[in-house]
Parts: sequence; C-alpha cells; structure tokens
Amino acid sequence: MKITTKWGEKLDKNNPLPEYPRPQFERDSFMSLNGIWSYLITDRKIDMPDRFDGEIVVPYSPECQLSGVERVVKPSDTLFYERKFDLAEEFIRGRVVLNFGAVDYIAKVYINDIYVGMHKGGYNPFSFDITDQIVIGQNRITVAVTDPSDKGDQCRGKQKFGGTGIWYTPNSGIWQTVWLESTPLTFIEKIRITPDVDNSQVKFTVFTNSQPEKAEIVVCDGDEVVATANYISGDEVIINLAEQKLWSPETPHLYDVVVTADEDNVHSYFGQRKFAYGTDASGKKRLFLNNKPYFHNGLLDQGYWCDGMLTPPSDEAMIYDIQLTKDLGFNMLRKHIKVEPMRWYYHCDRLGVIVWQDMVSGARDYNFLVIGALPFIGIHLKDDKYKIFHRENATAREEFELQYREMLDNLYNCTSVGMWVIFNEGWGQFDSERFAKFTKELDSTRTIDSVSGWHDQGGEVKSIHCYFTPFKVPANETRPVLLSEFGGYAYQELGHVFTNKKFGYRIYNSKEALNEAYKKLIEGRIIPALADGLAAAVYTQLSDVESEINGLVTYDRRIVKFDKALLNELNAKLKL
Repeated sequence: MKITTKWGEKLDKNNPLPEYPRPQFERDSFMSLNGIWSYLITDRKIDMPDRFDGEIVVPYSPECQLSGVERVVKPSDTLFYERKFDLAEEFIRGRVVLNFGAVDYIAKVYINDIYVGMHKGGYNPFSFDITDQIVIGQNRITVAVTDPSDKGDQCRGKQKFGGTGIWYTPNSGIWQTVWLESTPLTFIEKIRITPDVDNSQVKFTVFTNSQPEKAEIVVCDGDEVVATANYISGDEVIINLAEQKLWSPETPHLYDVVVTADEDNVHSYFGQRKFAYGTDASGKKRLFLNNKPYFHNGLLDQGYWCDGMLTPPSDEAMIYDIQLTKDLGFNMLRKHIKVEPMRWYYHCDRLGVIVWQDMVSGARDYNFLVIGALPFIGIHLKDDKYKIFHRENATAREEFELQYREMLDNLYNCTSVGMWVIFNEGWGQFDSERFAKFTKELDSTRTIDSVSGWHDQGGEVKSIHCYFTPFKVPANETRPVLLSEFGGYAYQELGHVFTNKKFGYRIYNSKEALNEAYKKLIEGRIIPALADGLAAAVYTQLSDVESEINGLVTYDRRIVKFDKALLNELNAKLKL
C-alpha cells in the first residue's frame, strides 16, 4: 500500500534536502548535487553504462517512492548513477572535494570517465579529492553501486529481501546528500572536540594537511567571544570556560566555534556535558549526566520513512520526530541499527535529546538457537565462538570493526550521543569485550552498552530486553541496569499502514485499549522499578515501520496513536 508523509508530498525533486549536510564541520563552500540523475539497474557486467533506464531523485534509494523508481536492486545487479554539473572558475579555491553522506553498499566513483575511488560500507560518509579530474564548465559524475543486502555478511541492519515483522525492505545506492566543496590548498581535515565538565574546560585537536601560519580557535556563546586559542596541527589545545553552561535535555546549551587555518574557515559547535556511571545516595547504580543521577527515558527509533525508507523526506521531517519525542515527555532516543544523516544529530543536539547510538549489525544469517532460544532459558554464550554466532568470515569481521571505528570517529563531536551500543541481541556478535575496551580508549566521554539484550559478557551495564514476561530489576546486580527494549504494544491505524500484515508484541484493537495497557505497564512495572535501581528504559517504539505497528505514531507520521497528556503524566514520574 502506498502511504506518504506530508513532507514527501511537497518534495522538490530538483532540490531535495537542500540544507548544508554537515553542521559540525561547515564551510561556506557548498554545491548540492541532490536532484534528478540518470540511473541504470543491470545484471550485465559492464564498466560504464551506454544507456539508462530513466531518472532517479537522489538521495533516495531506488526501492522507495520518493526516488521515482520503486525497483529492488538484487545482489547480482549493478546500480549506475550519472549526472552532469557545471563548475564555475570562481568556485575553485585550490582543491575540489566530492562528498557522499552514505551509499549502500560498495560505491565506485568516476569523474569525466576517470576513476577516482571506491568506498565500502553503507552508513558512513566518505569523500574524494577530484581536483585533478574536474574541468571548468561541464563535468560528469558516474557512480556504480553493488549491494548484497541480506545475501552477504556486511553491515546491513534490518534490511532483508521479503522482510516482514522486525525486518524491512532493502535499500540500495545513494541515500544521503551528495555535494561539492572547495578548500584552499592548506585546509582543515578534522576537528576533535572533547568537553571536560569537571575542570570547566573543552579540549580541541585540529588536524590540517600542513601547518598553517594562522591557526586559531574562537569559542562563542551567542554573540560573545568567550575564548580564543592558537593551535598546532595534531596537538591538543585546552580552553578554559569561565562559568560554563552545561548541556542537558532540559537546557540544551551549545557553544559556537570557528576554526581557522590561513584562508580556510570551519564553523562548528559543542555542548558541555558529561555522561558517566555512578552510585546515588541510596546506593543504586545509575547513569549520570553532569555528575548527577539521570534517568534515561527513551524510545527505540528505527529511522525509517514510508516514502523515503532510510532517507527522511525533509529536514522538517527529522525535526518532527525529535520534537515529538520531547513533546511526549521522553528525553532519549535509541537510534536502532542505523546511522542517521549528520543533520539528525544536530537537531538532537540543539533540541535536547540524548542519543544511544547503535552500530549497524552484520552477518548473513542469524543462528536462531543462539539468538532466539538459548537466551530465554538463561544461557549466555562467550562471543569468541565465531561459528556459533555465524561470524566465520574474517573479512566481514574486519569490515565491521573498520566501519564501527569510522562511526565512532564521525559522531565523536555530537553532543547528544551519550551511549554507544555495539551489538544487539547477539546479531553478528563477536569479541564484544575487546570492542568495549578499545571504544573506551577511543572515547572516554560516553557510556557503553556492548551487548544489548543478551549474551552478556560482563560489560559496563546489565542490558535487558523484556517483551513477554513481567520485568523486575535483577537482584544483587552490581552494574547499572538498563531496560534497553520493552513494550512493543501495537495498534493498526487503518488508512495509515504500509501493509495489512500486523506485527507487534501485543496487538490491541482500539486506541483506548492500547493506552490503557501502556498505562498499566508503566505504572505497574517501570515506575516501581526506579526504586529498585532501574537506570534507563527504552520503549519500542517511536514510529510504525512497514508491518510493525507498535509505534507511538503511524508510519506516515500523520496520527499519534497515544494520548499525549497520558504520556506526559507518566513520563513526569520517570525521573530521579
């Protein structure tokens, strides 16, 4: 069934998602390549296309409505893209960079028929310096994409051919913004920002391709300059913040930053916040925010759209989901098995929603005995048993680790990200203790849920998924207890569904019954658990997705199925 969002109905096919895509690393040089491209889906083995099937709206996957294509790319296919663009001489400042927000899964890129590079991994951004391949005037970009979907061992998340229930229609190809920028020959490569709340400081490390003569960091609070410092590329700079203003969901204060390297200027921002563990006055292990116990009360968020699938139909659509979360009284979103466009994190930063960020899962098939049976009778296996977890493919394990490290690096500066979730319910799980160790070495500013759900390896937290039995905080647990998935109560809103199939952990036939059951669950199980030491709760889920009808809001985001006043009343009690 075709349903649409109100934002998708207004899509400008020639200029979709026109906003600057990277708010924490923004230059004034920006040329969007989103819009209408030519495409070809073929199972012929060719290097370059000699014809095309038609037009596609980038950055929407060919499987989705907003692309204008609605065709599935098979593992044997190659998906070709092509478009022409004009470059004016005044655009070029020294070097020209082609940026991709994300392409699923393997992308080979050509400029004017010249190969410039390849990237593997469907959820992380990548760039190519195309200075030597472009010309003044008209240029042509060609992208060749292959995607094995669930027929490979790669990181794919919830994509599955013929998917239903918790598995969704596959997406392929370009699904985040494509754009050009130009920089001087001396340029800023990366900025690493680390808040240090305990010492009223913020630490910067700026990486440039060569040491500039003018190397300056300026920190502003609104229109007021609060600090300036010079830097040496690759060296940490510590900046003191007098009377620091802390970031939280209640007060999402952000500082603005300008970093200069000679003629190159990058605008960024940060929030002063500290995510940690601790013990409260009653002796319970808690999650802490800014050195105080803080209950993370959130929603599972798949980040799928009925018309754009992985890609939101607009910036306003992303804002709607985040603001709805706040308006209903929640303070956190668990971004589930997906990495979002960078603007999504920006809106969480500025609106004040904590993010638990999942890594995208991989492995071809999941061992049902390991994933769906043994944990329910209390058997947790060591995850160095690669065969049992269907992780025999060494190359796929290496790719997972590389792409996980890329995700950590890409999202490091995002103020709102407070928890890294490495593995979910044993899906492709392996070596989680090692992952947790090097994650903490790379990033000591956040907490870690290394194995969400089950196959506990004794990590920093006790992470529990509970859908079918009454929840109780485990007795004698010495770690913070996270109820990292629960609920999943479902109701089908006719006229706003993707399919007649229904999936949910409990299905109700009216909104009244749905709301009454939710009220009983929260009042009877979750609120009392706070006193027993529950540190966080993640309700499933923010929105319906395909046959999953357990969202607070329908898949088209047109109907909120829950009573807003009731949710706010209950959420007001889920505080420490």
